[in-house]
Amino acid sequence: MGDSNPIEDRSGTVPAAKAVDAFAMPQTWDPDRYRANASFVAELGMPVVDLLAPMPGERILDLGCGDGALTAKLAAMGCQVLGVDASAAQIEAARKLGLDAQVADAENLTFAEEFDAVFSNATLHWIRKPDAAIDGVWRALKPGGRFVGECGGADCVARIRAALGRALSARGQDIQAVNPWYFATAEDYGARLRARGFRVESILVFPRPTPLPGDVRAWLETFAENFMKGIPSSGRGAFLAEVQEDLRPDLCDADGKWTADYTRLRFRAIKPGPGNL
Repeated sequence: MGDSNPIEDRSGTVPAAKAVDAFAMPQTWDPDRYRANASFVAELGMPVVDLLAPMPGERILDLGCGDGALTAKLAAMGCQVLGVDASAAQIEAARKLGLDAQVADAENLTFAEEFDAVFSNATLHWIRKPDAAIDGVWRALKPGGRFVGECGGADCVARIRAALGRALSARGQDIQAVNPWYFATAEDYGARLRARGFRVESILVFPRPTPLPGDVRAWLETFAENFMKGIPSSGRGAFLAEVQEDLRPDLCDADGKWTADYTRLRFRAIKPGPGNL
């Protein structure tokens, strides 16, 4: 659920997460901050679990498992689940829940026909090489296996991105140079799945305005570090305040409640195998 790619040591243990400045590197993932500001991600992921329709005993790969909130739900359903994520800190949090989890790069998966299903929630829009991830999922699935996911879709957080772009432009910076997100249309992502050989059973993009647990600044601090990597640390507070005030008329109601302009891409695809060609 991040774009860093730390490596596990040979013993398979994850190094302890170090306390660092939240903006010391592009997009870090602190489990406590994520839990405080983004617990809605897992809470709103249950429809994707329903679309997956997991069966007890199935071997499932949770791609971008984060702190393991949904991984744990799949395990509680009787599935044999492996969670993978690029963030060592999130994997450490998932392991504290007793889950089987390991650090892995979604663009370089090394599994070979091991899983009945690959599940992914709120991760694929962070992957800048979508075809590499799709290839890895294809290889990881057994024939007849399914790939079910949800992520940001076309026009996701469009107003937030526009406000970030205006604040960056005022500082002589180009948002496209630091934008980490890939928000696909159903047509684009469906075509990529089909090109790899998947049979797409369903795919759609839909709006899902999402109430935030706090204000939009906390959301920006959690998800938008990449946009600030060219801004001196002394100027980041002013930058965040400027973006927040820009967004207030559109995303904050009269009671001070903030809602992010989310759009989601949701799909279910099958790797053909005997009996389901």
